[in-house]
Amino acid sequence: MIRIATLALTLMLALPAQAQLAKTQFGAARAGSAQSPEPIGSYAKGCAAGLVQLPETGDSWQAMRLSRNRNWGHPELVDLVRDVARHMNRIGWAGIYVGDMSQPRGGPMLSGHRSHQIGLDADIWLYPTTRMNLSRGERENISAISMRRAGGAFVNANWSRGQHELVKKAAQDPRTARIFIFPGAKVEMCKTETGDRSWLRKVRPWYGHHYHMHVRMSCPRGARGCVDQAAPPPGDGCGEAQEWVNNILNPQPAPPRDPNAPAPQPRRELQLADLPTQCVSVLSSR
Repeated sequence: MIRIATLALTLMLALPAQAQLAKTQFGAARAGSAQSPEPIGSYAKGCAAGLVQLPETGDSWQAMRLSRNRNWGHPELVDLVRDVARHMNRIGWAGIYVGDMSQPRGGPMLSGHRSHQIGLDADIWLYPTTRMNLSRGERENISAISMRRAGGAFVNANWSRGQHELVKKAAQDPRTARIFIFPGAKVEMCKTETGDRSWLRKVRPWYGHHYHMHVRMSCPRGARGCVDQAAPPPGDGCGEAQEWVNNILNPQPAPPRDPNAPAPQPRRELQLADLPTQCVSVLSSR
């Protein structure tokens, strides 16, 4: 098996430079590989075997931007998304709108995310859904709604207890490793949560993420080729989120730039050879 993978990699590296780009290869895959489900590598440098497709429409969810073909994930991630959707339906929303998950075989994407590469990430819109019968055209064109004001320091009038419960449900799932959302939302949930606060530890402030939350699953048990992200620091993280807000409201001036410093280099795009060797067999599998 190792010899086959090495030979396949050698042949692929003989391709022109543009064809060697990992995003070109993985972006062209239209369906998952005929392999057992397995995340390979890390969230921002890997691929995934045996991913399954979240159905475009379910009883309480709809996949958005179908033209991207990014509604694929590890079976456990698909199950987690469905659980969150059904919970939101039970408490008053029609369900959820699901943004990007992974490409059919994971890997770097042609555009957008650096992560979402191993089938364990999902973007769930913060949109308060009322309809589960959007057409394909509507799913391409409908716009999500921002929940932030003051550059992300606070939530705006669109934020409600529904968004709080959406984040809480996803964070309480033991399969969830982290949830990324704008800092003002984390601070708001820290202020208004009155029950068990342990789930707040998983909710981490991050740039953007005011139209959706980014749910990241831990590596499934037995996934030996999967590289987990480090666990969040101890505690609920509310103090750290408040520091983010303070820095938004009172930004510190940037230090003067050294005129003799070399110009920053653009980030090098990942090539197939940069990814775990198992990714070659993921690409070549039927």
